[in-house]
Amino acid sequence: MVLIVVLAAGVFCYFLWRHRAMDLTRNCRWRQMKSEGHWRCISCGAVEPGEAAPRICRNPRRQG
Repeated sequence: MVLIVVLAAGVFCYFLWRHRAMDLTRNCRWRQMKSEGHWRCISCGAVEPGEAAPRICRNPRRQG
């Protein structure tokens, strides 16, 4: 019985971790445009300002 509870908790934690890791889709290919000061996704065309590479897909079609 304890083993089943531990396994269920492990699966739940795995799904939580996986949900956070899926924010960035495989289709997102961010390229830094240093001269313009932002990042642009080659796949969907989304634009994100900043120095660090974005981790969240900003595709407006995915937001709904």
